[in-house]
Amino acid sequence: MSQTSPRRRRTLLAVPAVALAATLALTACVPVQRSKAGGATAGTVTTVPIGDQQVREGGDLVMALSAEPDRLDPTTSSSLYTRYVMETMCQKLYDIDAEGTVVPMLATALPTVSDGGKTVTFPVHTGYRFADGTPFDADAVVTTLERNLTKDDSSRKSEMGPVSSIDAVDDHTVRIRYATPFAPITAALADRAGMVMSPTALEQEGDGFGDHPVCIGPYKFVERVPQTSITVERDPQYHDPASAHFDRITYRIITDASIRAQNLKSGDVQVADSISTQDVDELMRRKDLSVLRTGSLGYQGITINLANQDGVGTDPKPLDTPLATQRTVRQALSMSINRAELVQSVFRGWADVACSPIPDSSVFATDASKTCPEYDPERAKQLLEQAGVEQPFPIEMEVTNTPDTVRFAQALQAQARAGGFAITITPVEYTTLLDDQTRGDFQALQLGWSGRVDPHGNIGSFLGTGGGNNYPGYSDPDVDDLISRAAQATDQQERADLYGQLVTKVQQDDPIIYLYRTRSITGVSTDVAGVSTYADGVVRLSQAAFVEGGSK
Repeated sequence: MSQTSPRRRRTLLAVPAVALAATLALTACVPVQRSKAGGATAGTVTTVPIGDQQVREGGDLVMALSAEPDRLDPTTSSSLYTRYVMETMCQKLYDIDAEGTVVPMLATALPTVSDGGKTVTFPVHTGYRFADGTPFDADAVVTTLERNLTKDDSSRKSEMGPVSSIDAVDDHTVRIRYATPFAPITAALADRAGMVMSPTALEQEGDGFGDHPVCIGPYKFVERVPQTSITVERDPQYHDPASAHFDRITYRIITDASIRAQNLKSGDVQVADSISTQDVDELMRRKDLSVLRTGSLGYQGITINLANQDGVGTDPKPLDTPLATQRTVRQALSMSINRAELVQSVFRGWADVACSPIPDSSVFATDASKTCPEYDPERAKQLLEQAGVEQPFPIEMEVTNTPDTVRFAQALQAQARAGGFAITITPVEYTTLLDDQTRGDFQALQLGWSGRVDPHGNIGSFLGTGGGNNYPGYSDPDVDDLISRAAQATDQQERADLYGQLVTKVQQDDPIIYLYRTRSITGVSTDVAGVSTYADGVVRLSQAAFVEGGSK
């Protein structure tokens, strides 16, 4: 495999622009970067409340979506934008609230744990129905969870831990047995792993479920026009039909941030996600718009292809390139990046530095997770010289073809040049980037993860050997052991300490170079209320409505 090109030619954007002991010595030599960025922090706003405003029932809401979702299948999808659509039609066993606390949804209470943490039992509602009329019960939950565990291309298996068995104790009780304790399971069931799918639809559609998804929610799937839109409509089968106020919601794919903002200002759309940091100040001054803004549980970073030649989930097969085989080259790249400067210059402070997969807001955050590798481009060039590679060292990096992302990549490209790197930027469509990382068809790519409330959701499937989202093809027995031990630990401090050890090891290996955390910035017309965006990055429309006094 070529050092600078994966498997096929692409349009490139060219913009001017060791031993373990040695590695450990590096981490102590110059001042480190901290995960704080200062800047345009106008406070956190998670919701436009309905309050005492008069709801105007009916009408069709249009949301501008910044990227096209992948398959609408909870078992296999990996796109944040899929979660936007699923939020209205595929409810979960649990959810998180504005404070990041896990709360019951299709379950009626938080799980109880017994047998030394190896048995997890939780109650679920009865009397609910899926959008196709199929009754919801414990057996339906078991069907979904078993699919998550057994489907060949499942992205959920590693999120659910070492499950021994799943069974329905009765119509309203589900029991999961584990080989070893697995503390993150409740948080996992508060995301896609907990989206319960109609057993009838699963049997009828099989692998095609994502083309005609059927779940439980105030809205149900209507149609998808590829690269254009996805439409859902009010579901009369839903157990609380009064909570759905719109007749329809259309998610319109508008990848250009400036066009999304223009459509929001003109009223052609009423909600728009991922507002550009170049537009946010202007939109916040408008009286006809509200701007939600909240920090993120996730991260943006550079994923390096180490051993993903045959696709995610296959046995690691190391690439024969200096970037893949020599961690000093990857350390040099990380050392060439001034994260705080990038956040300020590119995003005008509307983002935060990320040093690790664990957000500073997490109860499991430690000094290790908050401390970035040192910024030292001169030392980076010395490392490249020690590695015996050419300078400037060439890297092809895929990015999404959105203006903000390309602008960030160009700034990173310019910084890395001082550290001895020549990065070639390859802009591609978002869905293409998802496909390429899954197939292992890349050398390096800049992408992120919207984040989970439990750190295991940001770590286990990304860094554990064989994980469903392990796009680098990374495999290290020490990291696998730390992931397992942290998942089994029930003491908060013990888990935090284990994650701190893991972060230190990962920063030495750099399969993913963590860069920054976005702030979710969502524009909302004042004609609409009840829209929320929490730290998981999902724009929530299930409870939204048009309100009197505005025009739609």
